[in-house]
Amino acid sequence: MAYPWGDERRFNSYAGYFRRLFGDRVQKLSVDAGFTCPNRDGRVGTGGCTFCINGAFTPSYCTPAKSITQQIDEGIEFHRNRYRTARHYLVYFQSYSNTYAPLERLKAVYGEALRHPDVVGIVVGTRPDCVDEVTLDYLAEVARDRYVAVEYGIESTRDATLRAVNRGHDFAAAERAVRMTAGRGLAVGGHFILGLPGETDAMLLDQTARISALPLTTVKFHQLQVFRGTAMAAEYDAHPERFRFWTLDEYLDLFVEILRRLRPDLVVERFASEAPPRYHYGRNWGLVRNEQLLSMLEKRLERRNAYQGEIFTTFVDG
Repeated sequence: MAYPWGDERRFNSYAGYFRRLFGDRVQKLSVDAGFTCPNRDGRVGTGGCTFCINGAFTPSYCTPAKSITQQIDEGIEFHRNRYRTARHYLVYFQSYSNTYAPLERLKAVYGEALRHPDVVGIVVGTRPDCVDEVTLDYLAEVARDRYVAVEYGIESTRDATLRAVNRGHDFAAAERAVRMTAGRGLAVGGHFILGLPGETDAMLLDQTARISALPLTTVKFHQLQVFRGTAMAAEYDAHPERFRFWTLDEYLDLFVEILRRLRPDLVVERFASEAPPRYHYGRNWGLVRNEQLLSMLEKRLERRNAYQGEIFTTFVDG
């Protein structure tokens, strides 16, 4: 059976999306261009989000001491053995807020990435309060002949949660940024953390309708992970009753229900994440690779005869 997104997979996968766009596998390469964040330098706040520790998700080759070109070359070599079928690469500006700089600097770092012969586009990770009309106009111009996506850390649709994790913006800011970006024809992604303190399973299922109502192209989810040295680790020590850690089976069951409610044309880039064990604080799933998690999710969907968008309904505010 072919689903609405054009293949037999039970959810609209990131790999399938790029096969449709480029005809074969595309691999993302993270780079660190040395940006910071307005929630760290004092413009919005200091200390950053309570859950944030950038190193937990940054490959070893990523450091702003190296040029963008050197990081791309090392990233290709890093991924070559694991993803041998990749022929094209997207440069993922991942660390901190990658639109938080004057336009001339953005043009320099994005341009260096796009000049690499193996690079077909860029993905720019940033915050909803770090974009403006001028930057988005420039990215839309680049997107005329290259793939360009802007990926926003949204994390939750609930303002109370965003305040509690010191996010420094509300959900309305995320809505504005996503609509400004999509309105220029750019691919736009949203990132959400499932299980932030105070959020229940019912809340997470309910927020799926608000996520689906955004004009997103792609969406990333991952389970809450508490990392050593963060403000959230101190909060966990003080108030462990506010935290909910699913077993892997519980999380898979929850995510199946999220998928069933999710808009069918939304591309699901990720549904869980892994980080080096040395960062973990509190309970986690141990060494389970993303490939294993993906296989487990697909078997769960097949066993339940479930698929993305199965019970999707249009969100009505109010």
